[in-house]
Amino acid sequence: MTSRHRRILIAATAAVVLIGAACAWAVLQLPALGAGGLLYPSRRPVTQPPPQHCIDASVTSGDGLTLRGWRCAAQDDPRGTIVYLHGIADNRTSARGVIERFVRRGYGVVAFDSRGHGASDGDICTYGFHERHDVRRILDTLPPSPIVLVGTSLGAAIALQAAAIDDRVTGVVAAEVFSDLETVARERAPRVFSDASIREAFRIAGERGRFDVTAVSPVASAASIHAPVLLVHGADDIDTPPDHSRRVLVRLGGPKRLIIVPGAGHNGALRAGTWTTVEQWIDTIVNARTIPRS
Repeated sequence: MTSRHRRILIAATAAVVLIGAACAWAVLQLPALGAGGLLYPSRRPVTQPPPQHCIDASVTSGDGLTLRGWRCAAQDDPRGTIVYLHGIADNRTSARGVIERFVRRGYGVVAFDSRGHGASDGDICTYGFHERHDVRRILDTLPPSPIVLVGTSLGAAIALQAAAIDDRVTGVVAAEVFSDLETVARERAPRVFSDASIREAFRIAGERGRFDVTAVSPVASAASIHAPVLLVHGADDIDTPPDHSRRVLVRLGGPKRLIIVPGAGHNGALRAGTWTTVEQWIDTIVNARTIPRS
């Protein structure tokens, strides 16, 4: 072997060792990276002013966070209030269509940025574990009238978990909900994550976020919900497959309905045709009750 070949062999061996060490380090860091991805969704700033009929508003969470949002007054005599809950890495501005649709139908609408989202305080998302109590704080500020929670994806999960602990909720519209956090996180985890690394990621996330990942479960909350629930899910949703809503449907303890929307993917089920059904459903449950339960 010539000295040139020897140098090439030594360099190649060193490169293999370095690559192996880097891969080993990356594997060891997977649980921490997974926990970070779970806890810290990207924050989308609020850059739009309040829509017509709306004003800026804020409430304080039980652990001292300021949650910021909009309060929108009904154009006619108020029939009730729609509380809109947005999805992951989103903010209250996605409620603009809901606001326009329901304000003119005689409903007040409130839309708040979830903790760790938009302009609200906090950095960590707990997928309903703490957020369900934030919803209760929002409901504390509303007049005594029917209250319907309308949530998409993350917002749907928060809505169902909030309805399970607050009888003031007249009804829930839950679009593209996940049945439980552990299942959907496992389904979305890249293949490089082993079962052991996923379990460790959940442990780290729970420790940092002060919550139990396994306790974040709309399907477990469902049995405690007695208010009517309308579930909406896209038939072609590959991010959160429709079976998540089907599992929730089975466990619901009160009036319930599931709409599977053909051709709709994630965040696509609440489309023009679906909204007509949603509006009729909300009108029906609100007309059946004029004041919330105490």
